[in-house]
Amino acid sequence: MARAEARALRHRIANASSFFFDRSAEVAIGHLAGGTSLDGKLAQLAGRSVLLAASGQLGAAPALVELDGVARRVVILPPDVDPAHLAELAATAETDAVVVDVATPPHAAFDLPLRVEVTPVITAMPETPAAVCRTEWVLLTSGTTGVPKMVAHDLSTLTAPIGAGRRLDGPVVWGTFYDIRRYGGLQIFLRAVVGGASLVLSHSGEPVAEHLQRLGRHQVTHLSGTPSHWRRALMSPAIKQISPRYVRLSGEIADQAILDNLKAAFPEAAVGHAYASTEAGVAFEVNDGLAGFPAEFVEHERDGVEMKVVDGALRIRSPRIASGYVGAGQPALTDRDGFVDTGDMLERDGERYLFAGRRGGIINIGGLKVHPEEVEAVINRHPQVRMSLVRPKKNPVTGSIVIADVVLRSDIPGADELSRVKTDILKLCHGALPRHKVPAAISIVPALDVAATGKLSRRHG
Repeated sequence: MARAEARALRHRIANASSFFFDRSAEVAIGHLAGGTSLDGKLAQLAGRSVLLAASGQLGAAPALVELDGVARRVVILPPDVDPAHLAELAATAETDAVVVDVATPPHAAFDLPLRVEVTPVITAMPETPAAVCRTEWVLLTSGTTGVPKMVAHDLSTLTAPIGAGRRLDGPVVWGTFYDIRRYGGLQIFLRAVVGGASLVLSHSGEPVAEHLQRLGRHQVTHLSGTPSHWRRALMSPAIKQISPRYVRLSGEIADQAILDNLKAAFPEAAVGHAYASTEAGVAFEVNDGLAGFPAEFVEHERDGVEMKVVDGALRIRSPRIASGYVGAGQPALTDRDGFVDTGDMLERDGERYLFAGRRGGIINIGGLKVHPEEVEAVINRHPQVRMSLVRPKKNPVTGSIVIADVVLRSDIPGADELSRVKTDILKLCHGALPRHKVPAAISIVPALDVAATGKLSRRHG
């Protein structure tokens, strides 16, 4: 393989005049074309399986550019990985080197033959890597209780959907509420790097208002996050600090309420929601302002993506799916026809498919099934509601009952008004849902927990 092909990502940024922006520092992306952030040891990483364990995104971002085409494999550790799982992950991926930054906590799993520290300062590259290869980009799955699976992609599967995305004219500054070490954030990272745009990175633990202010200072034009990210952002007065041209949602079901709220907040912006998963890659993007997606997406191949519905669940086959799971004894990623079973359940509504929820997230009410997301979509229609979480509560008769935690748009009103809002929400549910799906109780709460992935934390039981 030619060096230029193997190191495509570095070659694509040769003339870039854009930056990675953190809270207090920045990295000129174009400087990576002839420089290094890896302490002058890039050549020593050639052909190795590398554990990318930088604590911050500003360290991980340049390292990803440099390692593509040099390392045989890069295992991208998300910030929330359980330290107890690191040794097993490193062994399964056969890692023999680790990339850290100054703030990376020490751990036994990092006792590898080569340890390299990434720095925010780009220096002239003193050596040429001894070998080049097609790099395997390994991402960890989320939402599992045990050791997460490792999913293998390469640059071609990760960048395949970028050319099919919506294009907007003018200078582009990407922003994201995601961490770039998860699939959703990595997609935005690659869109910025491949497209020659700047990228404003998120920061773990940063208050929403401060992040929005940073996005405003850097004049973000394109901004991506989960619906939960966006609902939290819309609750902050600092939302007025930004005026993006393009708003993107992914990672969770985008119900009609959040789409309408974003269009109201940014009337001049294009609002789109994408469907993607770590295993299946990006399947499609919807830009018509409506929840769900047109049924014709299933009936006809689009951009090389084929979809079908089997037993109510979405299955996907495309050049964008991962090559498989890393490690011996792992299950097959696809069925015998090459389709990934996403586990996301669909319901047909005329000429449109709507997402009902996850196969594994169903609440059983006396033998009747309830998708929490379906109930949340109804609750979120109420004009006073910003976001909601539907969950089960144990019941001796039916096994479980449905209850809902609701965050209102403004401060909790007086007792009389609060009672009226709850009554109105229940009326809305009774008018749109079968009896067994209507919440038995509604609690008004100040906030809902959002996981590191940007999705609502769901703890059933």
